[in-house]
Amino acid sequence: MYERILVPLDGSERAEAILPHVEAIAHQFGSELILLQIFEPMAALVTPYDMFPYYDEEESERRQGEVAAYLDSLAQQLNERGIAARSLVLPGPIVNAILEGADQEDASLIAMASHGRTGLARVFYGSVTSGVLNQADRPLLIIRSSGHG
Repeated sequence: MYERILVPLDGSERAEAILPHVEAIAHQFGSELILLQIFEPMAALVTPYDMFPYYDEEESERRQGEVAAYLDSLAQQLNERGIAARSLVLPGPIVNAILEGADQEDASLIAMASHGRTGLARVFYGSVTSGVLNQADRPLLIIRSSGHG
């Protein structure tokens, strides 16, 4: 039923709250988990005189390596428990990258944790979950993770 499950993560415990849920689904259906994290390089220098922001390539490569190591570690833990899992790092923006990742990997399910923001926090910060929910063309599993650190 769910051959490949795309699991967007951001390195937080809140996002990882989805893992027990997808692990149970993977055990039941023999699904492969694709652990996704979006990498957005941060501008290192922006002045009023710059036409474009400056990106420190060395710092970007270091951060991208950290992201890949984090996902690889989670995938290895899942593999050791008998679940097929692999990592995927894509460039942002976040919502578009999640949807593109789902297309690229032919995911039959996107599973993610909502950070549980409501009211003004949602208005000011936006919601990745809401963006994915409004634009996805495949089934979604969304859990609320507001109780996690």
